[in-house]
Amino acid sequence: MAVLPKSVLKAWKNREAAVVLATVDTKGMPNAIYATCVRLVGEDTVVVADNYFKKTRANIRAGSPGSLLFITKSGDSYQIKGRIEYHTSGPLFDDMKKWNPAKHPGRAAAILRARRVFCGAKQLA
Repeated sequence: MAVLPKSVLKAWKNREAAVVLATVDTKGMPNAIYATCVRLVGEDTVVVADNYFKKTRANIRAGSPGSLLFITKSGDSYQIKGRIEYHTSGPLFDDMKKWNPAKHPGRAAAILRARRVFCGAKQLA
Protein backbone atom coordinates (compact mmCIF):
# COMPACT_ATOMS: atom_id res chain seq x y z
CA MET A 1 0.00 0.00 0.00
CA ALA A 2 1.00 3.59 -0.56
CA VAL A 3 0.92 6.11 2.24
CA LEU A 4 -0.79 9.26 1.04
CA PRO A 5 1.76 12.08 0.75
CA LYS A 6 1.33 15.14 2.96
CA SER A 7 0.41 17.21 -0.11
CA VAL A 8 -2.54 14.88 -0.78
CA LEU A 9 -3.67 14.97 2.85
CA LYS A 10 -3.59 18.78 2.71
CA ALA A 11 -5.46 18.81 -0.62
CA TRP A 12 -8.11 16.45 0.80
CA LYS A 13 -8.96 19.03 3.45
CA ASN A 14 -9.56 21.60 0.68
CA ARG A 15 -11.51 19.36 -1.71
CA GLU A 16 -14.86 19.94 -3.31
CA ALA A 17 -17.64 17.96 -1.64
CA ALA A 18 -18.19 15.29 -4.29
CA VAL A 19 -15.61 12.75 -5.43
CA VAL A 20 -15.76 10.38 -8.38
CA LEU A 21 -15.39 6.67 -7.65
CA ALA A 22 -14.65 4.46 -10.64
CA THR A 23 -14.77 0.67 -10.85
CA VAL A 24 -14.84 -1.85 -13.69
CA ASP A 25 -17.05 -4.87 -14.30
CA THR A 26 -15.87 -8.39 -15.13
CA LYS A 27 -16.04 -7.62 -18.87
CA GLY A 28 -13.87 -4.53 -18.54
CA MET A 29 -16.68 -1.94 -18.76
CA PRO A 30 -15.90 1.04 -16.51
CA ASN A 31 -18.45 2.61 -14.20
CA ALA A 32 -18.08 5.96 -12.42
CA ILE A 33 -20.26 7.55 -9.77
CA TYR A 34 -20.30 10.73 -7.73
CA ALA A 35 -20.07 10.20 -3.99
CA THR A 36 -20.41 12.77 -1.23
CA CYS A 37 -20.38 10.55 1.86
CA VAL A 38 -16.64 9.98 1.97
CA ARG A 39 -14.01 10.06 4.69
CA LEU A 40 -10.23 9.70 4.79
CA VAL A 41 -9.18 7.16 7.41
CA GLY A 42 -5.55 6.76 8.37
CA GLU A 43 -2.63 7.30 6.01
CA ASP A 44 -3.74 5.12 3.11
CA THR A 45 -7.49 4.48 3.29
CA VAL A 46 -10.61 6.21 1.99
CA VAL A 47 -14.08 5.08 3.06
CA VAL A 48 -17.04 5.65 0.75
CA ALA A 49 -20.52 4.95 2.12
CA ASP A 50 -22.59 2.64 -0.06
CA ASN A 51 -25.83 4.54 0.01
CA TYR A 52 -27.10 3.95 -3.51
CA PHE A 53 -24.54 1.72 -5.24
CA LYS A 54 -25.80 -0.80 -7.77
CA LYS A 55 -23.24 -1.37 -10.53
CA THR A 56 -20.50 -0.16 -8.21
CA ARG A 57 -21.51 -2.69 -5.56
CA ALA A 58 -21.54 -5.53 -8.10
CA ASN A 59 -18.15 -4.48 -9.45
CA ILE A 60 -16.58 -4.31 -5.99
CA ARG A 61 -18.00 -7.70 -5.02
CA ALA A 62 -16.55 -9.12 -8.26
CA GLY A 63 -13.08 -7.90 -7.24
CA SER A 64 -12.80 -4.63 -9.16
CA PRO A 65 -9.95 -2.29 -8.31
CA GLY A 66 -10.98 1.31 -7.80
CA SER A 67 -9.99 4.83 -8.59
CA LEU A 68 -11.14 7.82 -6.58
CA LEU A 69 -10.80 11.25 -8.15
CA PHE A 70 -11.17 14.49 -6.26
CA ILE A 71 -10.60 18.12 -7.08
CA THR A 72 -9.61 20.92 -4.75
CA LYS A 73 -11.36 24.24 -4.52
CA SER A 74 -8.38 25.74 -6.39
CA GLY A 75 -8.81 23.24 -9.25
CA ASP A 76 -6.02 20.73 -8.61
CA SER A 77 -7.01 17.14 -9.28
CA TYR A 78 -5.87 14.08 -7.36
CA GLN A 79 -6.45 10.40 -8.00
CA ILE A 80 -6.11 7.52 -5.55
CA LYS A 81 -6.03 4.05 -7.09
CA GLY A 82 -6.10 0.73 -5.31
CA ARG A 83 -7.93 -2.27 -4.02
CA ILE A 84 -11.49 -1.95 -2.73
CA GLU A 85 -12.95 -3.94 0.14
CA TYR A 86 -16.67 -4.10 0.89
CA HIS A 87 -17.60 -4.14 4.60
CA THR A 88 -21.13 -4.71 5.90
CA SER A 89 -19.92 -5.06 9.49
CA GLY A 90 -16.85 -4.39 11.59
CA PRO A 91 -15.05 -1.28 12.84
CA LEU A 92 -14.89 0.63 9.53
CA PHE A 93 -18.56 -0.08 8.82
CA ASP A 94 -19.52 1.02 12.36
CA ASP A 95 -17.49 4.21 11.97
CA MET A 96 -19.15 4.96 8.60
CA LYS A 97 -22.59 4.60 10.21
CA LYS A 98 -21.60 7.37 12.68
CA TRP A 99 -20.73 10.00 10.05
CA ASN A 100 -22.99 8.97 7.17
CA PRO A 101 -26.14 11.16 7.27
CA ALA A 102 -29.13 9.32 8.80
CA LYS A 103 -31.24 10.14 5.73
CA HIS A 104 -29.05 7.72 3.70
CA PRO A 105 -29.15 3.92 4.10
CA GLY A 106 -25.40 3.30 4.63
CA ARG A 107 -25.62 -0.28 3.36
CA ALA A 108 -21.87 -0.84 3.53
CA ALA A 109 -18.48 0.83 3.69
CA ALA A 110 -16.41 0.62 0.52
CA ILE A 111 -12.79 0.77 1.62
CA LEU A 112 -10.24 1.98 -0.93
CA ARG A 113 -6.67 1.08 0.05
CA ALA A 114 -4.24 3.36 -1.79
CA ARG A 115 -1.66 1.72 -4.03
CA ARG A 116 -0.94 4.58 -6.42
CA VAL A 117 -1.55 8.29 -5.95
CA PHE A 118 -1.46 11.03 -8.59
CA CYS A 119 -1.72 14.79 -8.85
CA GLY A 120 -2.85 15.30 -12.41
CA ALA A 121 -0.58 13.00 -14.46
CA LYS A 122 2.28 13.11 -11.92
CA GLN A 123 2.58 9.99 -9.77
CA LEU A 124 3.18 10.90 -6.13
CA ALA A 125 3.21 7.45 -4.54
